[in-house]
Amino acid sequence: MAHSLALLSPVREGAGKRALVTGLHGFTGHYVLAELSAAGYEVVGTAAPGHAHAMAGARTIEVDLTDRMAVAAAVREVQPDVVVHLAAIAFVQHSDVEQIYKVNVVATRHLLEALAALEKKPSAVLLASSANIYGNSELEVLHEDVPPAPANDYAVSKLAMEYAARLWMDKLPIIMVRPFNYTGVGQAENFLLPKIVSHFRRRAKDIELGNLHVWRDFSDVRVVAAAYRQLLAAAPAGGVFNVSSGKAYSLGEALRMMEEIAGYQINVHVNPAFVRANEVVRLTGDNRRLAGVVGAIDPLPLEQTLRWMYEA
Repeated sequence: MAHSLALLSPVREGAGKRALVTGLHGFTGHYVLAELSAAGYEVVGTAAPGHAHAMAGARTIEVDLTDRMAVAAAVREVQPDVVVHLAAIAFVQHSDVEQIYKVNVVATRHLLEALAALEKKPSAVLLASSANIYGNSELEVLHEDVPPAPANDYAVSKLAMEYAARLWMDKLPIIMVRPFNYTGVGQAENFLLPKIVSHFRRRAKDIELGNLHVWRDFSDVRVVAAAYRQLLAAAPAGGVFNVSSGKAYSLGEALRMMEEIAGYQINVHVNPAFVRANEVVRLTGDNRRLAGVVGAIDPLPLEQTLRWMYEA
């Protein structure tokens, strides 16, 4: 029977199981927690020392993931049945390059090493990579077998993380996800759509943006979190999956949607500093492999996601 990806499904496939979610306190972590709690998992999250705060429905362990011994101790304490590794430096323009590699590559290796040393191995270990690894591809629709061509340190670090993870594929049931752009309530304003929404929320007259004629595949964070949950349940070990809506919107279209939602027109100024050299014009993810595992992906319309963000 054909089925489709469901948000916050009432099926309790995680009852009696424990999920370890690194980076639980980040943007995506909140939505992954909602999905895993709905599935019945007991959720334990990690946060960098000094960055933990109370989260309803989860216990948090403070651990520096770049500290090998601390990671090993935390993993032994949690004894997870499933793992979602979200902790990463996710902002492409992050200034501390050394930290990008330490957190995105070395910390992942520490985690995998600690999990592989457990007597009872988890049934699924989901690692969040990024569609950024494809770089400036000439292809308009990107599938998982497109050769990687990372064009910045963030993308290189994520590809290096994928290669490091391959060394553990024979020891752990690793699932690799490559999310394309996604957004929602709680995403930082240094990301494009939250920046646009926040300008409209405060009724700003003007906004500075880069090239308006670029098309991007935007998913709703809630759909992404539901896909992660379904992948944990299906546990397709060794699989690599694009997480995308399969539909691209131009920046101009997103602006027009926001003008409709907010009921006024904003003055757009194209700032040459925001226009990237040899920018990819259109980026769409082929999500057929993912749909083959989790069911048909019925993306929420971008207009619906933007309205949710605007009204939050």
